[in-house]
Amino acid sequence: SEVFNRYGRGGAVLSTDFDESSNTAVVTVKTYLPLDEDGRKTRRRIEEALWHLSQIYPFPPPGFRELAEDDWANAWKKHYCKRSGVLRIGQRIVIKPPWQEHERRPDEVVIELDPGMAFGTGLHPTTRMCLQALEEHLKPGAKVLDLGTGSGILAIAAAKLGAGSVLALDNDPLAVKAAQANVRSNGVRNTVTVEHGSLDKATEDFELVLVNILARVIIELADQGLVDRVRPTGLLIAAGIIEEQEAEVTAALREHGLEIVERRQEKDWVLVGGWNLTSNF
Repeated sequence: SEVFNRYGRGGAVLSTDFDESSNTAVVTVKTYLPLDEDGRKTRRRIEEALWHLSQIYPFPPPGFRELAEDDWANAWKKHYCKRSGVLRIGQRIVIKPPWQEHERRPDEVVIELDPGMAFGTGLHPTTRMCLQALEEHLKPGAKVLDLGTGSGILAIAAAKLGAGSVLALDNDPLAVKAAQANVRSNGVRNTVTVEHGSLDKATEDFELVLVNILARVIIELADQGLVDRVRPTGLLIAAGIIEEQEAEVTAALREHGLEIVERRQEKDWVLVGGWNLTSNF
């Protein structure tokens, strides 16, 4: 789901069937790709990502088949409508697709997000945990960095929760376009800046740094100076970590001066948060 949400058109679609012969539930994860050069490149990315994931959770290689355009164009949207509608997270955050009506309460922070545009709709445990931590820890006027912004959901939430400025970065040009569109539609362009790039584009330090990517990438970023981008009084929130990889990630962050002060877990996914003790950026 994580891979398909990032690379597929409309994200991941899940279906569960019961196999009576083996008395087991069979889960199928699907996504949709265009039949053009971009689609072929994306297919290679997906195959590579799934190969790496299969080293952790063994599963068969993906299968591909061609569909008529009218078969796939709205399939993800119908599935999303049936599955979610308006999604509530934490005490105040509400996520809704553009076609869903919602009467906003006075204390609510409403984020309108097209789940067909890029990774990060709030449905995944890593995104939910990040939003909950963001709601609890963000200080009014804070300067925020969102690395691997995807759909821009965390950056938009930070802006609507009172951040003074947010820099949202992603290496994927499609994610950058999607995040920019979502920032515009949510009316937070004056607060959120979305750019293509990674840690090298973050030339200052921040009171709050959000990194919801993958464990391997978090470890690489730690070696590149991730912790130094956090002010001594600031907080780093790292997610996208599978439980088995938690020790390796926390060791890398501690090695670079981060004191782990928070941990959350949902299913196999873990979030850790920490203060920077030795900033020298």
